[in-house]
Amino acid sequence: MRAHQVLTFLLLFVIASGASENASTSRGCGLDLLPQYVSLCDLDTIWGIVVEAVAGAGALITLLLMLILLVRLPFIKDKEKKDPVGLHFLFLLGTLGLFGLTFAFIIREDETICSVRRFLWGVLFALCFSCLLSQAWRVRRLVRHGKSPSGWQLVGVALCLMLVQVIIAIEWLVLTVLRDAKPACAYEPMDFVMALIYDMVLLVATLGLALFTLCGKFKKWKQNGACILVTAFLSVLIWVAWMTMYLFGNAELRQADAWGDPTLAITLVASGWVFVIFHAIPEIHCAILPAPQENTPNYFDTSQPRMRETAFEEDVQLPRTYMENKAFSMDEHNAARQPFSLSSPESPSLQGMRRAFPGPACGSAKHRSSAPVFPSPE
Repeated sequence: MRAHQVLTFLLLFVIASGASENASTSRGCGLDLLPQYVSLCDLDTIWGIVVEAVAGAGALITLLLMLILLVRLPFIKDKEKKDPVGLHFLFLLGTLGLFGLTFAFIIREDETICSVRRFLWGVLFALCFSCLLSQAWRVRRLVRHGKSPSGWQLVGVALCLMLVQVIIAIEWLVLTVLRDAKPACAYEPMDFVMALIYDMVLLVATLGLALFTLCGKFKKWKQNGACILVTAFLSVLIWVAWMTMYLFGNAELRQADAWGDPTLAITLVASGWVFVIFHAIPEIHCAILPAPQENTPNYFDTSQPRMRETAFEEDVQLPRTYMENKAFSMDEHNAARQPFSLSSPESPSLQGMRRAFPGPACGSAKHRSSAPVFPSPE
């Protein structure tokens, strides 16, 4: 009896201790989860779970596109499509970084997390915008001249453009954190935006150059230019929206501290999906699509010039014997259409038949007796 009471007491103690621990932890999270990662699973702050799911799906799609491009790389034979493959990988790497950086704005901030946020935000966007600008330059050359810059030139231009933002981000961290000994998380929203001016310059330059990709004589590349134009235009809208909300909207709504991280996290996810849908997928589809055979005529394309219709005798040299037989048959036909007359001269065809098949002499008795006698006209 006493043992039964002891077991009951231990069971009640375990239940009570578990209830107290569940009361101290967030709903939806485990008991041993660190406090800084609570936003990843807290059902009370649902925005973190939604943004996390969308960012995870975007990261999976980006990895799948990279795998498809890597597998299909040996089958890409066209030089104009194979040159920008390295730039495609670089762009997908930057897009994957944007989806990954989203998680840094969901978890609770500390010195390390804030340093990562301040450095990678501008660098990753600079990488994506530099790739877009290099693509716009490539398509512009293709539309006008039909030739693309080499793959090394495209990658080199993109990396050099990104390097400028790397220097800016490092200098900002060194001047504020190391020299002034300020906490990495102690920065104003305006300072964060001012450090991204170079990214805005790249975005505007991409939008302007994309407009010129729609003018040129090689029209088959204009679709690529249209995708770059749409991507840059939507990116401009996203940047205008998040900067307005981050600088003024949250303060007006008195939610500057609570809505700052969600605003930046949603911006990263939205930009990543715009890059994937409107640029990465069309470019990779164009790269892996086999080129149509030029020797096969398209009879349904009215824009193609028609073949010259000529006489059969102009293209095919007929044998001489066939031409003579054809002339012989035409003479036969003309002779048959003429009325019969004894006084009319014989046609050349009949003369030829007489020479080929000589009959009995016209002066023989048989022929003289059987030949009809007609009166001569006077």
